[in-house]
This record gives sequence, C-alpha cells and structure tokens, in this order.
Amino acid sequence: MPRQVDHNQRRRQIAEAVWRLATRGGLEDVTLRQVAAEAKVSARLLQYYFGTRDQLLLGALEILNADAEQRARERLAALGQTPSMQALVRGVLLELLPLDEERRNRHLVYIAYFIPFLVDPALAKVAREAPHALEDLVAGLIMQGQELGEVSRDIDAAAEAAFLVAGAEGIQTTVLLGQRTPEDAVALIDHQLTRIFTATPRN
Repeated sequence: MPRQVDHNQRRRQIAEAVWRLATRGGLEDVTLRQVAAEAKVSARLLQYYFGTRDQLLLGALEILNADAEQRARERLAALGQTPSMQALVRGVLLELLPLDEERRNRHLVYIAYFIPFLVDPALAKVAREAPHALEDLVAGLIMQGQELGEVSRDIDAAAEAAFLVAGAEGIQTTVLLGQRTPEDAVALIDHQLTRIFTATPRN
C-alpha cells in the first residue's frame, strides 16, 4: 500500500529549502532547480506544489509569516490573562527584533526578500499592495490604551504606531549587523513606550 503524502509537510519542506538558500546567498538568482535540489525533491514536484518561481517565493513567505504569527501569539499569551496595553505593544514590537535564534533566522530570510521585492515587478506589486497590518494592530492597541487612560488623548495613535514599527525594523538591522546588542535594542523600544504610555490608568 503506498505511503500517504502529507502535503502540508511537503510544502514546508520546500519552503524551508527556500529559507536556507535565502540566508546563504539571497534570493535574486535562486532558480526552481536550485530549490528542488536543496529540498531533495524533483522540479516537477516543486512546480506541482507552488507553480512558478514567483509563486514559490510568495508561498514560502506565507508559510514563514504563519510561523511568525503563531510564535508571536504564544509569546503574547505568556504575558498572562490581563496584560496592559503597553505590555502588548511591547510584545508585538519585540517580535521585530532578532532576540533569539528563531527570530534572527526569520529576519535574515525577510532581508533576503528585500531585493526581489524591489526589482521584480510582480513581487513589487504584491509588496506595495500589502496591508499595514502590524501598524494597524499597534495603533489599535494604543487607542485601547487611550480608552483605558494609559495613553494621553493627545497622542496620534496611527502616527505613533507607524513610527514604532519603522523604528523597530530599523533597530533590527543594527542588531543583525552587531552594531547594537539585543539588550540595547529592547531598551530603546522601552524608552519609546514609556514616552507614549505616560497617563495613569483609570480604575
């Protein structure tokens, strides 16, 4: 009797091959044949699961994003049942920093996607049209903080969220390059959050 194939596991096997190639030398010149060889599958099987090269890169990125969201949910859940809005925003932003091997490897893969998203018209279109989900999440948490009295009503939640996410992404690069320690990066995030979350919560 033939062995039943786990299609999700096979897709992950191929996605992980993309990630390994990304961290070793970028993705600009990666071919379907190279990915197939790295994943130890046939080129035909790779195309069966993902189709074109662009579809492969986007599919591998979707799997990586799903992993990141799952790990983020787990870490946020570890904050307890009733964390403050500041703690939740902090938890979201720390996901953007390479504070452990898992997050470091993930961010290295994200960086490898940067050039293809710049130079490949189809991928660039996807990047341009991607919603600002993370900024919207942080803005929503800040607005909840305003409702709870943790954040001043004078704060522009959307502008602060955009600044915090962009700042965390910039800090991420300096940590990856060894210009700043993870501890210093976290301290910078905390400094900005202390500036925003200055109001006294209502009882």
